[in-house]
Amino acid sequence: MERYARQLLLKEVGGAGQARLLRARVVLIGAGGLGSPAAYYLAAAGVGGLVIADDDRVEISNLQRQILHTTDRIGQTKTASALQALRALNPDIDLVPFTERVTDDTVDDLVRQGDLVIDGSDTFVTRYLLNRACFVAQKPLVSGAVLGFEGQLSLFLHGVDPAAPCYQCLYPDPPAVGTTATCRSGGVLGAVTGIVGAWQAAEAIKALLGVGESLAGYLLLINILHGQIQRIRIPKNPNCPLCGPATA
Repeated sequence: MERYARQLLLKEVGGAGQARLLRARVVLIGAGGLGSPAAYYLAAAGVGGLVIADDDRVEISNLQRQILHTTDRIGQTKTASALQALRALNPDIDLVPFTERVTDDTVDDLVRQGDLVIDGSDTFVTRYLLNRACFVAQKPLVSGAVLGFEGQLSLFLHGVDPAAPCYQCLYPDPPAVGTTATCRSGGVLGAVTGIVGAWQAAEAIKALLGVGESLAGYLLLINILHGQIQRIRIPKNPNCPLCGPATA
């Protein structure tokens, strides 16, 4: 009660909502720039179970934005570093590391472990894998991406609203390899990952509680350099290769 006192005061949460969060389980893909703030805020809010998937190790160049990790944990796996940070914050939640690459062979079992999935990955291959796996497993997916001073995020309500679009309605085909910039090649402001990752956590908490107006059916675009936020409607694509009627 004391730990979650300020949250319990919110009528949208209260005792029943807090109990619901404590029973919830979220699969978080990536313990990097987006996954770090998302994991911190989910753990702080009392989401009872977090499955954290990342196959990388902590490097010094991560520390500008990946706030789960510290200088003295350089060389550790990101999952081990993340668990150390999150246990220090909230020892009462269940933390499960998954220190393997998310592939065709692992994604389905991974997605089925949670009530909801947060995508904090940094490759299109992983994003499309997660979208497909969440669609098949009927799990809501909170998607986010960042580059430079810009970020974007959305919620895809697989299994909740059949009229809602999926990630492939927005991006039917992945870009050709080497045609898009990445944070490694194009750079990113660390604070942008903090904003988008924290917003992903907020969307996840709202979805788990069933409160508020979500970003389902919308793409949120954030430009920190120019102080702009836009919300764009995403129509369901009747020709979507994944969720379109022709593929049902």
